[in-house]
Amino acid sequence: MSAASRAPQRSSRTRAARSRAAVFAATAAAAALTLSACSSGGTSGGGGDTNFVMGKNGIATADQGKRADAPDLSGETVDGKQLDVAAYQGKVVVINVWGSWCPPCRAEAPGFEKVYQELKGQGVQFVGINTRDTSTGPAQAFDKEFGISYPSLYDPTGKLMLRFKKGTLNPQSIPSTLVIDRKGKIAARTLQPLSEDKLRSMIKPVLAEK
Repeated sequence: MSAASRAPQRSSRTRAARSRAAVFAATAAAAALTLSACSSGGTSGGGGDTNFVMGKNGIATADQGKRADAPDLSGETVDGKQLDVAAYQGKVVVINVWGSWCPPCRAEAPGFEKVYQELKGQGVQFVGINTRDTSTGPAQAFDKEFGISYPSLYDPTGKLMLRFKKGTLNPQSIPSTLVIDRKGKIAARTLQPLSEDKLRSMIKPVLAEK
């Protein structure tokens, strides 16, 4: 084969290698963006004394006499209805902060619905807080995809999260979950995704309280 005929082949291989490198770089950049937009392992809620004691399982709890009141959590849901979480006082309320754009939220959603179905007859109410979705369409599609039957407040800019006492939630840690006791006080918190078993272990001590 002549040098002249080999040259176009080398050029073709070089272009292919550059194309593969460009695709790899774009994929890596997209993955990095996804991870930066959806923190799945946070444990710090920032400053402020919330009386939480962190357990080895990543779930922080507060003793009954040292719990902070849950803030006003009311407004429009992702399906356009009005909801006030205070109406559930007397029940144990599980608050899950999530976004349809968040892979760990998608991973934990089926387990949340399953545990909700198990416990709702025992005086447990789940409520979502949907955040950073720029419209309700993706949130509604998320609920439909995973069969979520409990309501979610629509909080695209995180205003509801900022109502919690400093140190309770970290707006960068999505998903996050809180358990509110029957008196409307925050009993437990985690700033990371939950398996079904961890979710049950977070709820049941509060449910057993008199």
